[in-house]
Amino acid sequence: MEDKVLTEKESLDLISQMIRNTRCRLEDNSGIPFLIWGYTTVIVAVIVWSLVTTSGNYLWHWLWFAIPVFGGTLWLLNYKKQLNNRSRAITFVDRAISHVWMVFGIASFMISIIALLTYIPILFIVLLTMGMATAITGLMIRFKPIIFSGFIGILFSPLCVIVRDTSSILIFAAIFVLMMVIPGHMLNYTAKRR
Repeated sequence: MEDKVLTEKESLDLISQMIRNTRCRLEDNSGIPFLIWGYTTVIVAVIVWSLVTTSGNYLWHWLWFAIPVFGGTLWLLNYKKQLNNRSRAITFVDRAISHVWMVFGIASFMISIIALLTYIPILFIVLLTMGMATAITGLMIRFKPIIFSGFIGILFSPLCVIVRDTSSILIFAAIFVLMMVIPGHMLNYTAKRR
């Protein structure tokens, strides 16, 4: 097979096509982790809020640790399914996004553990860190709804410090809907439509 010398236009077209293919591949099923973690967080938040407000017992806050248990289990099942169906290599961008979420996830979990021992505004910090990870992911895949939703999480996270009663849990859940659930559906819709 002969090496074909490409013209300048052909080279630019080839590069543009490779960028489009990479972006489309990144969009495929990228909304599923957002939906898993978003819905799990919202459901647990609403359950904690309802149990704490109806019983007045703050021990129900221990249910927050159901998020990594259930969310992590669902994420692992989805990850294994994708590995079995994967017909492509894992790219640098794939690894970078995984590492971003691993670092922010571990940091949020450690902050949650520390929150057991002392009073820190945990809902604010979790929203702030998850907003940052969401915005970074959106910037990496160049998907504007994910970028904007990450910044929504960052900008509205102080509401969980300003509001001091149990309604801050509902604010937390609502911001998670805006930050992860809606953009996750938008990302999946865009991939299916394509």
